Amino acid sequence: MTDPANAAESAWDRVDTTMPHSARVWNFLLGGKNHFAADREVGERLLAMFPDFAMVARLQREFLRRAVKYLVTEAGVRQFLDLGTGLPTAENTHEVAQSLAPESRVVYVDNDPIVLVHARALLTGARPGATDYLDADVRNPQEILEGAAKTLDFREPVAVMMLSIAGQVTDKDGPQQIIDTLLAPLVSGSHLALSDGVDTNPALVEAVRGYNRTAANTYQLRSPARLAEFFTGLELVEPGVVPTPEWRPDPDRWDPPFPVVSAVCGVARKP
Repeated sequence: MTDPANAAESAWDRVDTTMPHSARVWNFLLGGKNHFAADREVGERLLAMFPDFAMVARLQREFLRRAVKYLVTEAGVRQFLDLGTGLPTAENTHEVAQSLAPESRVVYVDNDPIVLVHARALLTGARPGATDYLDADVRNPQEILEGAAKTLDFREPVAVMMLSIAGQVTDKDGPQQIIDTLLAPLVSGSHLALSDGVDTNPALVEAVRGYNRTAANTYQLRSPARLAEFFTGLELVEPGVVPTPEWRPDPDRWDPPFPVVSAVCGVARKP
């Protein structure tokens, strides 16, 4: 077994504080504290070009909470594979799932070393459930499946969580093939929860274009129709692929519709 202290030290050795990273920029936008000057500079520039960026980040985090709640309480899922974990904030996947079903098992996946350092410290669940993390790239789905199989039982349904991750995969790298590979060994009753930014908001398009000029990993905005295609072959859960705040909003919560959609999301079941 890997010594956590040595693993953390090794991870820190890989951190480049001079280059902005999407996980740390996202943490800045969510009001977190785990970022560096390069990340803050990019985040502030994004907010200057697109002031609603922080709102988009918050709405996606709320979608994660609602999606996990649905998957546990209505779909009966007890296993989660969360890709592109990002830096821990409030109401992480395992916290939501295990608060509703303590036996839930969650595997987080990320390839940013600072995320892994914080994951080891903060993403710890409680028995009888389990929480683990993998240092892996979403572009290597087979490696992810092999690592996740040490914690998750693929004979039972698994929910694959992909929030703002497909956008970090270029068309050349085949996001659809990655999704298909991840879902292939999963049994009927497994789910895909996916959300991503879309190219329908000119201000967001310009902000992301500026981000991509300096980012180590670029982000690809796609059309809502293109993102909906990622659910091909699956059974979409109502209300389908919709703007993020419109997916099963809390009964006591109402957000006025945004004049231009910036992100969409959906949850679908493997038949």
